[in-house]
Amino acid sequence: MAAPRAVLLLSGKRKSGKDFVAEELRSRLGPDVCTVLRLSGPLKEQYAKEHGLDFQRLLDASAYKESYRRDMIRWGEEKRRADPGFFCRRVVEGVAQPVWVVSDTRRLSDVEWFRDVYGDAVQTVRVVATEETRRRRNWVFVTGERGSCVPPRARCQARGCAGTAAAPRASVTVSRLCPLTPGAGAFG
Repeated sequence: MAAPRAVLLLSGKRKSGKDFVAEELRSRLGPDVCTVLRLSGPLKEQYAKEHGLDFQRLLDASAYKESYRRDMIRWGEEKRRADPGFFCRRVVEGVAQPVWVVSDTRRLSDVEWFRDVYGDAVQTVRVVATEETRRRRNWVFVTGERGSCVPPRARCQARGCAGTAAAPRASVTVSRLCPLTPGAGAFG
């Protein structure tokens, strides 16, 4: 496996359009150049193995997956505490394309792992959508559940951020922003 030329780490709240942006980038660059990686894939696969569950059903937006969400999050955090790069290493195994788009970067430890391993090739991108848009995509606020598991903006600003991406119906805008610009933080 050759080192990637670019690694884009997408973050954003649930139903913000991260998968749309990732797929749009792959479509525009072509599948020989760009691949979309999902950290949730190896997490769900390992969780399913250890708990005797249907891996394929954990991949879709179903009540089945939702019934395990909280425990999967807890379990994933335990795995990351023991080995911060566990899911990151699994997701990049055998990837040959020069551009990687990680569509579900939720933890600072994931960002740090990619930066430690791939250095300057890594850029963080925050995908944003209004609450109204997220509701149209079937997002519902649940007390006690965060819209995304992201650390405070100050951590991102200390590390530097690449920019933001808006995911409206059929267009993508990616712009470089100063990390101190309000809204520029990839994880805040």
